[in-house]
Order: sequence, then structure tokens, then C-alpha cells
Amino acid sequence: MDHVGGHVGALLEGRRRSCVVDGLAPDEYAGPVAEGASLQSRIVGGELGGRRSGSSQNQQRDDQVGSHGRGANASDPAGNRTHPMLEATEPRRISVMRRVTKALWVLALCTELASVSAQGGHEGPAGGEGWSRFRGPNGHGVSSSTGLPVTFGEKENVVWRAAVPMGHSSPVVFGDAVYLTAAEGEKLLTIRLDRATGKEVWRAVSPRTRTTKVDGRNGPASPTAAVDRDVVVVFFPDFGMVAYGHDGKERWRLALGPFDNLYGMGASPVIHDGRVFLPCDQNRNSYLLAVDKATGKELWRVKRPWAKSGHCTPIFWTPKEGETQLVLPGSFYLDGYDPKTGERIWWVSGLSFEMKSTPVLHEGIVYINGYGSPLNNVGNQIVMPTFEESLRTQDANKDGFISKPEMPATRATGWFGFVDLDGDKKLGKAEWRYLRDALASKNGTLAIRAGGKGDMTEKNVIWTYHRSIPQLPSPLLYGGVLYMLNDQSGFITLLDPKTGKVIERGRLKEASDDYYASPVAADGKIYFVGLSGLITVLKKGGQLEPVAKVSKIGEGCYSTPAIVGNRIFIRTNDTLFCFGKKEGPGGR
Repeated sequence: MDHVGGHVGALLEGRRRSCVVDGLAPDEYAGPVAEGASLQSRIVGGELGGRRSGSSQNQQRDDQVGSHGRGANASDPAGNRTHPMLEATEPRRISVMRRVTKALWVLALCTELASVSAQGGHEGPAGGEGWSRFRGPNGHGVSSSTGLPVTFGEKENVVWRAAVPMGHSSPVVFGDAVYLTAAEGEKLLTIRLDRATGKEVWRAVSPRTRTTKVDGRNGPASPTAAVDRDVVVVFFPDFGMVAYGHDGKERWRLALGPFDNLYGMGASPVIHDGRVFLPCDQNRNSYLLAVDKATGKELWRVKRPWAKSGHCTPIFWTPKEGETQLVLPGSFYLDGYDPKTGERIWWVSGLSFEMKSTPVLHEGIVYINGYGSPLNNVGNQIVMPTFEESLRTQDANKDGFISKPEMPATRATGWFGFVDLDGDKKLGKAEWRYLRDALASKNGTLAIRAGGKGDMTEKNVIWTYHRSIPQLPSPLLYGGVLYMLNDQSGFITLLDPKTGKVIERGRLKEASDDYYASPVAADGKIYFVGLSGLITVLKKGGQLEPVAKVSKIGEGCYSTPAIVGNRIFIRTNDTLFCFGKKEGPGGR
């Protein structure tokens, strides 16, 4: 196990099976070139495999809606690493009473347990109630709830509101409990609230062995909890994972880190079949971890040396014939893993070099969007020379490395600090290869057929779309429409999930805002929550006309809402709101 203050790399030797390229140092980049497929030739040269695109070549150029300057105010957590666009763009703000019989609660809880136990195989909303992980059942963002409100306010349709400490994690709901994580001073907190009243039931303080400087849009309590009938599992990057019982008593703890991620860690744990899974994609020593849910004992850990600066939370896919697989995006790749062993079963290349959103799954098709920088918009790619060529022409001091003054005079100069993964002020062969592949990658949304064996890029990519790609909000598939919400300005794109063709594009009316929360849906409605507290509700079916006036709750919001029963739970910077029409105790 990783001891307090220890480094992840010390655990990479002989502790678990690895399914990636052999012979690499733990901190060495192993991207598409290492897999034998150069992005410079396969992506810059044209669409992989000649697959269909959801837009024409002229349309593929990003319309730049809100895209300039993304990531431009990063706080350089690595001390000397910055986002590549920091030196190339102008900075921009990114960034009831409880009355119910015991029998009713027990009945509802049993329904929820049945839903959650089957959650790993679901491709959409669970059959019962529950929102037990980031974005609810299998990360889909869809609930079977009905009777939800369409207007909100500090007093309008408020069932209850509870003051909560700072944190960007999203609420999860299980049985009669709402769970969230928070940070208060130096304390890392896990908090249980009563679902019916909002009253705090308990709070537990997790260990904190360090204080990591992260991007201002992140924080020490950003990953969302995962919960099932037995445990509540939380991940704090300043310590590791901790599991609690529903009574608030600690079950186990697992120290992890320290981590080295440009923006800070953001992926959330998930629970499936008695195991807890946690992706730890970072600048170096990236890995996917599985531990025993009951004990916290590490079961396996697999290297992901191609993955950098990632924040994606995995989902699960169960083929018609075969065992459930864990599906996880990362830099350049979408991967399918055996959750029992950690074996990397299949993969598809063509993703952005930075991946932050959670995929959605429908009928065996995975939908995922990824955005790196404006230079990754189609047509903006920079073809860099090989490392050997660069040494011949740029290595003035002949030390076998490329320093920043030796960088070629191109738009890529501003990327130096971003790809200097070890912070030694010079680029070696692996870092240069990462630079080349990152510059060659494209912002895009992809529809990918899950399954297969090995590299499935040529066979499994169904379509791609390249305009107004979100960086943070995850896609939403609801009512036969794929929704993509751009982080900035409230620009939204509606796609046909079968073809990738545009159904509608435009701005959310009167809701121009930055968006960190992912859209969620239920009851024939889609909910969008902006950073400044603007809430827009659309009707399913591919139209952009709001069903009601845009609501304002007057508080900033980074978190994705949870929907359970006829209640929608929205966390702001200081408050957890429970909204509903108030019929029935506790939103049942």
C-alpha cells in the first residue's frame, strides 16, 4: 500500500499486472507513436479509417464560440508547468418536513438497492431510483424521475436548503441520505444530510497529509463520492481514498499520491461488483486502480503512460455475450478494461490529448467529447519535426535535449512548460513525442462502438464531429438526441447520435454563462446549470426553446445536479438546494 507521503512510482514495481507497453520507465510517455501509430501521419493527414464525419470539411473548423483562451488562467500547480495556451492567448475566466412511515422508506431503499446493484450493466437510467455516483446511473446523467419543477429561485420551489462548506463535488443520493464532500479550513469532510429535510446527520473528517496547489477552478474536494448499500467511498487528492459506513464510521483508508496534475485531480471513484475503481491520470505515473470495496486492499494497478492531465470518470459496459468491461477515456485513447484483472482489452485512438468529460453509453455505442486547446481545432494542427530532426537543427549546446530557447519559432513555443513533464527545463525524447502527438490531436466528439480486441480504431469509430466542442461538460443522450454544451457562452449543439449530423445549434436563450456542470435529464426535460447560477430547462426532442423563463438562484455552481424521486439537488458554492413541487415526503 502507498504510505503517507510516499510517491506513487514506488508502487509500480511488481505489485500488479500491467497491460501497456513494456520497457518504459514509470515517467516515460507512451502515446500513439509507442503503439506504432503516429498521430502526425494518421490524424493530421485525414480522418482515421475514412470514417464518416458529422460535418463537412468547411464545417469542421471550430466556429470559435467561446473557445479562445480556455485554460488561460491556470495557476501552474506544478510550479513551472502551464497550460499551452497561457503564453499564446489572452487570459479569460474559465473557470418537508420528514414524515413517512418506516415501511415506505424500507420499500424505497430496497428498490434503490436493486437498481444500484445492477448499475454496472446499465446503458442508461436505472430502473428504480438512485444517484449513487458522478452523473447518476452509469454516468449517464438521466433519471426516471417525474414531476420535476421547471423554475427555480432562492425561494421558488425550494423544499429545503442547507449551508455546506466549500467543494466542487456533486451530490449523490442513496435511500434517505444525500452525501457530498467538502473542505473547511484544513479539514477534508464527508457529509451526510437527511434527504427529506436537509438536516446534517453526520460529518467525518478524513486525513490530510499535504496541501496541493491546484488550478483556481479546482479544489481539495472536487471528486464526487460513490455509494452503495455497504459503503460511501470518497477520494481526496490530498490524502487518498476513505470508505465509511452509512453510520459515518470509517471502514478503511488508502493513502495515495502525491499527485502531479496540471489542474489538480478530478476523476471520481466508482463501485462495481465488490470493487472500487479510481483513475489517476496525471503528468507522470498515471494508472487505473482497483481495490476491494470491503477492505480497501489493492487488487490491481495498471499503468497508463499515454494518459496525462486527465479527469474522466469511467463507465461500465456489458456486451450481449461476455463479461462487464470498464470503459475509460484518457489522452488520445478510449480504453476497455477487464475490471477483474485490469487487462486492457481494446482501445480506440483519435481522442484529444486532454480528456475531462465522462462518456455516455447507448446500445453499445460510447459517445465522448474532448477539447485540448484552440490549436487542436481542425485545421490548426502543427506538424512538428521528429526529436532526432530537432536535435540536428535546434540543439545548440549539443546536450541531447531541447531547451526553451532552442524551441523552433512556431505557435508551439508556448507549450514548452506544459510538456516539460519532469520540470527540468528541457525536453527529452519522450516529452518531445508527447508534444508532437498533443499538437496533432483534434478537438472532437466521437461515437465509438465498444468492444473488440486490441486496436479497434479502424473498425469501431462510427463518426466524429469537430465544432464547438466542450472541454468540461459531459455529453448527454436523451430522447434520441445527443446534447453538447460548450463551456463558455452557453452555446449548445444537438446531434443525431446515429449519424453525427447536426439537428440544431445555438445559444441557450438569456443564459450566456460559463458552464462546468454537466447537463442532466428526467421527466422529458433537460437541465443546464451555469457557473453564475442560471438554470435553463429544455424540452426533449431537439428544440432549443426553454420550457420556462431562465431561473436564477444567485449563487455560483460548479457541481452537476442529482435527480431522484421528484427532487433535483443542486449544489452551489455555499448551499445545497433541494428543489421540488413538494408533493410527498422526501420527494418519494
